[in-house]
Amino acid sequence: MPASPSTARAINDRLALRLLQQDGPLTAAQLKTLTGLSRPTVADLVERLQGAGLIRVVGEAGAERRGPNARLYGIAADRAHLAALDVRTGSVAVVVADLLGATLAEATLPIGTDTGTEAAAEQAAALLARTAREAGAGPLHSVGIGAPGLIDPVTGDLRDTTGLPAWHRRLVRVLQQRLPATVLVENETNLAAVAEHRGGAATDRDTFVLFWLGHGVGAAVMLDGKLRRGASGGAGEIGFLPVPGIPGTPSALNCDGGFHALVGSAPVCELAAAHGIAVPPGTAEGDKEPGAAVAVRAALAGEGDGEGFLDALAGRLALGAAAIAAVLDPGCVLLAGEVGHAGGDALAARVEERLTLMSPLRTEVRAGRLGGAAVLRGALLTAREAAQDELFTPAG
Repeated sequence: MPASPSTARAINDRLALRLLQQDGPLTAAQLKTLTGLSRPTVADLVERLQGAGLIRVVGEAGAERRGPNARLYGIAADRAHLAALDVRTGSVAVVVADLLGATLAEATLPIGTDTGTEAAAEQAAALLARTAREAGAGPLHSVGIGAPGLIDPVTGDLRDTTGLPAWHRRLVRVLQQRLPATVLVENETNLAAVAEHRGGAATDRDTFVLFWLGHGVGAAVMLDGKLRRGASGGAGEIGFLPVPGIPGTPSALNCDGGFHALVGSAPVCELAAAHGIAVPPGTAEGDKEPGAAVAVRAALAGEGDGEGFLDALAGRLALGAAAIAAVLDPGCVLLAGEVGHAGGDALAARVEERLTLMSPLRTEVRAGRLGGAAVLRGALLTAREAAQDELFTPAG
């Protein structure tokens, strides 16, 4: 059944906008070639999108300016402003961007563990407001938030999770109440997977599992290009995975007897010390760079028994990867976060070698490219998509 004229216009407009985002700026003739639409149809949609304030003339093509046919059209990047927040246990990072995702301003604020829930939420909200002003942004259209913990798959709310600061949930509510923007919250590891998929180490993979290796450990599951969150939003809570070599088992309240006890930053720092690699005090916990990342870099630089340490760490990581491979067969595991980024291809190759001995399922192991910045980038991508989903569907 053919589409109605209004539906066809909406489809054509959206196609043109996507092309202008990916390949722009473009002339009307280039849009005609790329869309396969007729010249009159392209002329109509250009006029329509200009009238909606979504595109504008940004220059002319070629060395010689030839009038209307040489006009280059681009997305009106200032049509909407976006924000992203990376909310950690003791800090919050903020970036404000335009509709194309170009950064306009950014800031980071430490938040002490002794700060009350209300005060911490207010400090974080004030940081966002201040950064938006510095960016010269009008009212924010969409805000993406990355936070540790479980996201309710039905309501989209950040659930109350033991051991995580209460101000995280309070901040989300404050922003939802005060801002005219769409406020979206997502698990930090899931956002890292989105970022690595769109512009990192997994751009050629629609199915993979990401291990976030920082102070703790988490996983994100991407199947057929879509995040899989599970029935309760807990898919990827791999820190609770029971593994050999750890006394006891994890409980519903903590993961001390699980995979976290092997590959969290604190136990990895202990492993490093056992191999003669010194880790600065105070880096095992908190929002500083994880001590495990420091240890991995030191090992790669030749400190202590670096080879033995990296081999032992790779063996630990392969245990979790083998469990994931047996259940999901993702074909690719990404070692992301600060520790995965520090280990790079050298650590990934060691993990893949040991995984090959444990599992009959061929699984490539790669290093993430984005390091600790992946969460903020993923949150910005989420905000940008929300804005574009609404704005890139012109009425009429």
